[in-house]
Amino acid sequence: MKSDPSYFDIRIATSECDLLAAQRLRYRVFVEELGGSGPLVDHEARLERDEFDEVVDHLCLVDRRRSAEDLDHVVGVYRLLPGTRAEEFGRFYCDGEYDLTRLRASGRSLLELGRSCVEPAYRGGTGMFLLWNALADYVLDLGIEILFGVASFHGTDIQALAPALSWLHHHHLAPEALRAVARAKGYQPMDLIPADRLDRREAMVGMPALIKAYLRLGGLVGEGAFVDRAFNTTDVFLMMDTKAMSDRHRRFYESRWQGQ
Repeated sequence: MKSDPSYFDIRIATSECDLLAAQRLRYRVFVEELGGSGPLVDHEARLERDEFDEVVDHLCLVDRRRSAEDLDHVVGVYRLLPGTRAEEFGRFYCDGEYDLTRLRASGRSLLELGRSCVEPAYRGGTGMFLLWNALADYVLDLGIEILFGVASFHGTDIQALAPALSWLHHHHLAPEALRAVARAKGYQPMDLIPADRLDRREAMVGMPALIKAYLRLGGLVGEGAFVDRAFNTTDVFLMMDTKAMSDRHRRFYESRWQGQ
């Protein structure tokens, strides 16, 4: 979608209206589009919510042409949980799917990214460029060293996902000292096809755009995928060193911007 950047605002949600609009967007994407659910999802009000919403920062992409009263003004969102705040709260969202022992033991400053979603018409356009640059500013302001979170493949058909999962395992596995490991209750091996039998084109065709963007920024994956049947997704753990992000993100997104 080609959009005039002057129509957009980027802000951390500070009002109930922004928070509800972010949850409404999450409902449209995660529940209506992807078929997910959850114990705190409000189907009547069409809000996708959970217990982390009260402690995270919601980085919102706002289209000022749309109605805040109707809760459709937030068209992109990242949910951000700094490590210091997660320590006070008691856990990260990822703790439910991955063992983060090694990451915590690294002593590095952490930021968890979660519930990232963009309305379909805004994916890959100006809004994403602005959202990623705002995320980079947030990271620099807090002195974050490692970003991480789960990224999802739609569906739980592992045979269909095998080329992409295997490519991630063979080419983008995080170093052992930082490697998160999927928990046993949902553990799915990613080493499904030998490296010498993989076709890169086939693997990339099955790779979600967001995961491909993380890989271009130097993203690395954890050990094993996590099958989340409640959300109808197969999740992979992704982490990025912020130095790699700062060196690459502007060059990558400027090239995308010039191609609009």
